[in-house]
Amino acid sequence: MLSNITIGQYFPGNSILHRMDPRVKVLLLLFFLIEIFLFSNVMAYGAFSAITFVLMMLSGVPLSMLLRSLKPLWWIILFTFVIHLFSNPGTPIARIGWFTLTWEGVRMGCFISLRLVLLILMSSLLTFTTSPLKLTDALESLLSPFRRFGLPAHELAMMMTIALRFIPTLIEETDKIMKAQQSRGADFTTGNVMKRLRNMVPILVPLFLSAFRRADELAMAMEARCYRGGVGRTQMKSLKTGVIDYLAIGGFILLTASLLGVKVLT
Repeated sequence: MLSNITIGQYFPGNSILHRMDPRVKVLLLLFFLIEIFLFSNVMAYGAFSAITFVLMMLSGVPLSMLLRSLKPLWWIILFTFVIHLFSNPGTPIARIGWFTLTWEGVRMGCFISLRLVLLILMSSLLTFTTSPLKLTDALESLLSPFRRFGLPAHELAMMMTIALRFIPTLIEETDKIMKAQQSRGADFTTGNVMKRLRNMVPILVPLFLSAFRRADELAMAMEARCYRGGVGRTQMKSLKTGVIDYLAIGGFILLTASLLGVKVLT
């Protein structure tokens, strides 16, 4: 059940996306997500979908693994689609009790659902093709200009990456605890809401204890290696921007200019 959750996992490879500068990937993802919310026409979403599909093919990550990243959130996507079906006024299609299904609702539901799918897939591509170490270096490099304002760039990037890295570990731990409790006769699928919440206590208590134990072990391991924060630290492999990165930036700028031109003309 929980094994389908792929958030924070890294898939080793040597694809074009794996070789890209992680700073460029983070920035392009950020601007891509912004553009998904800025543009709402069919041409824009067709282009976004095509780009996402091409990147999925170029990543070298198995398609089934990428699609599994949608499983934990499929009910949110479905709920969002249904809500928009009946909450947008317009040309009626059918009437179900107090609710009216409209063509505008279908259109908006498809747009919003596709938007969520693209958000999840593109974010998953970043974590699948970027190792936690490179992601930490990229975030630190991007946040370093804010050090003059007192922002601890290295520490903040380290915390974000550690949190992302431990998501799969905690999910695996939760799955093991659930199976252990079920082997002892615990039931997590029947009963009312309050009963199910009470049944979650045997899972949450050992999970929190395990998380604190892992955090303590990680802290001791970092201290044993003389970790003292980002002051004076250097990188064994410096991040470098290559031809692939410049081509990706140029393609993204061209795409943005084309979408802006279509929006202005229409």
